[in-house]
Amino acid sequence: MSAQKPSIPKGTRDFTPIEMVRRNYIFDIIRSVFKTYGYLPIETPAMENLTTLLGKYGEEGDKLLFKVLNSGDFTKDIDPKLLIHGNPNPLSIAICDKGLRYDLTVPFARFVVMYQNEITFPFKRYQIQPVWRADRPQKGRYREFYQCDVDVIGSNSLLNEAELVMIINEVFTKLGVRTVIKVNNRKILTWIADFIGFPDKLIDITIAIDKIDKVGLEGAIAELEGKGVSKEGITKLQPILTLTGSNPGKIERLRKMIVDSEVGLKGVAEMEEFFDYLEALGRIKTDVELDLSLARGLNYYTGAIIEVKAKDAEIGSLCGGGRYDDLTGIFGLKDMSGVGVSFGADRIYDVMLQLNLFPENLISSTQVMFTNFGRYEASYCLNAIRSVREKGISAELYPDSTKLKKQFDYANKRSIKFVVIAGESEMHNRQFSVKNMITGEQETIPFNSLTEYLLGKINQA
Repeated sequence: MSAQKPSIPKGTRDFTPIEMVRRNYIFDIIRSVFKTYGYLPIETPAMENLTTLLGKYGEEGDKLLFKVLNSGDFTKDIDPKLLIHGNPNPLSIAICDKGLRYDLTVPFARFVVMYQNEITFPFKRYQIQPVWRADRPQKGRYREFYQCDVDVIGSNSLLNEAELVMIINEVFTKLGVRTVIKVNNRKILTWIADFIGFPDKLIDITIAIDKIDKVGLEGAIAELEGKGVSKEGITKLQPILTLTGSNPGKIERLRKMIVDSEVGLKGVAEMEEFFDYLEALGRIKTDVELDLSLARGLNYYTGAIIEVKAKDAEIGSLCGGGRYDDLTGIFGLKDMSGVGVSFGADRIYDVMLQLNLFPENLISSTQVMFTNFGRYEASYCLNAIRSVREKGISAELYPDSTKLKKQFDYANKRSIKFVVIAGESEMHNRQFSVKNMITGEQETIPFNSLTEYLLGKINQA
């Protein structure tokens, strides 16, 4: 029997140690910024009941749910006609009652309702976990990927939206990624659908214009025509989507256009208040732009919509989110407004790798390696290693007694800067030889001075 060729499912990835060190660098920065703004961590299960997930992401989102097959004899109580005709929707519901989470927002809403008597509102939470989507894999789009969510629920204040933009700015500034933050308001989109004469096609309109970045304006128009939006409606829509100028200028022109739409004027007022708060919080390095073509086709957004794009790389959204006024209502807790954004760690990783933004000193977690020439030499080194580690220096002893060249090769491949050598001569004189693998310099150091010597060298780097 031939050996099985190892493989993993399309859209998933293994991560090497170097990749994990870089990914953790991203996670650590994001987590530290979340903590700075007073957010608390939670976790939820990878699997949720399908009743929790279905109907929350729109028709297209529901198609991308990974469903988990029921265990045991799941076919015994199923209508045989379903098995024969293979109708996918009723059949999948009959044999699956769980699914992998599509995002972290809906599980968060479920969490809030279940623990509403134990948490303090406004509740500020962050969550860093993987999600799964049955999407077609392509560059920057995976079936399994991490989201880093930050939300505040139980507050209507637009200060929260402004604070989230400050968080976005701080995260990407620390990561060194130049971005633009695009914002819009769902209430303005509701007015747009009414203004062009198709209020009943709001979802179709938002889904179509949300694809402008991918398929262009002409592609979005073609989709709108396919959904039954008239040429007259599209003619009225185009000038709105291509509105240019400063944010205050766009807001003023919108206010003049809207005139008699209560919901539209409320959306404009919210955007104006948001920009006022942002200005009061102080100048940020990231551009924030009111983009009326921004839709983010998720049904649960009711107010502000936020999306972040990289300036120097062609890739999808790096971060996005918005205001949801009644997401918990579907689980029985009414009038609980919240707002949040989600950072796409995998796309951020791809951009940072492409732009060479990872610090060079991330590559190795080991700062010092001790050589091994045999049992007695190893024992001699182990006493020093304990002292070195107690001072916070990461150190390892080469496990096998072998030629020095092989041990040096290992240190070079691992990007270990310092190698401590203990042979017969060093042991006899109670010393170590320390070689800098970058410069090639080598010094002899007394046994009891090694730790302080290494601390000084590492702190100089």
